[in-house]
Amino acid sequence: MSHATGIRYLKDGVLPHMWCPGCGIGIMMGAMLRAFEELGYTNRDTVVVTGIGCTGKLDDYLVTNALHTTHGRALAYATGIKAFNPKLNVVAVMGDGDSVTIGGNHFIHAARRNMDLTAIVINNFNYGMTGGQVSGTTPGGRFTSTTAWGNPERDFDICALAQVAGANYVARETPYRGWELKEAIKEGLGRKGFSLVEVFSPCPTHFGKNNEMKETRQMLHWLKEKALPAEEYNRLDKEAAEGFFPVGKLVDRHEPDFNARYEEIRQKAMAAKKG
Repeated sequence: MSHATGIRYLKDGVLPHMWCPGCGIGIMMGAMLRAFEELGYTNRDTVVVTGIGCTGKLDDYLVTNALHTTHGRALAYATGIKAFNPKLNVVAVMGDGDSVTIGGNHFIHAARRNMDLTAIVINNFNYGMTGGQVSGTTPGGRFTSTTAWGNPERDFDICALAQVAGANYVARETPYRGWELKEAIKEGLGRKGFSLVEVFSPCPTHFGKNNEMKETRQMLHWLKEKALPAEEYNRLDKEAAEGFFPVGKLVDRHEPDFNARYEEIRQKAMAAKKG
């Protein structure tokens, strides 16, 4: 029995990758490429868009079409690609800074438009590449290089933001749940409209060091203990749910995507012109 490896989408000689030991980006990339293979994606019909930060290196490893863009603007470029050629499979891979801190405005509008693309967000709770500064997803009270006495701000819930903005599909997974992560990405890729897969993966080099996860195994144990399947999490009252987070599929709807609505309007306009 053969299993998808995703190796066909990787350049020769690029492994081992450059990400830190314990970082979830490599696990996410492997899950994404296996999902590509299981869906039968080709290098020609697939575009992976990245921005700046630790995730921004990912496009260097691929032989698919790839676009390395500016900080916080990956979804803006991905939106343009999908609007221009709806036949392409478009994936935007971002960190928490790229997606909702620097790129929050683009994130909201890509979800609102229900663009037919998939956003994969590695949420490592800080700006990992530039020294571990606080980001929009750093939990309140947690320590970073710029919040030495604790973060006074509340953090974004990326999945909740995607839901209220109009995403068709929203899921959250962790590097500890590798199989489930691949399945979530695969389901998101196959869904029409805006899909989000958030990957909870605390930065081991900065966030972990500052927040009692000084070794990778401590982070993985934390992910194992605190991640609850959404059905189980939703049965808990507010007090019992404190300190835990839901994983799995969180939003599942089938609203028309942007390109379908745009084509409908275009057809109406063409018919009116002929009349």
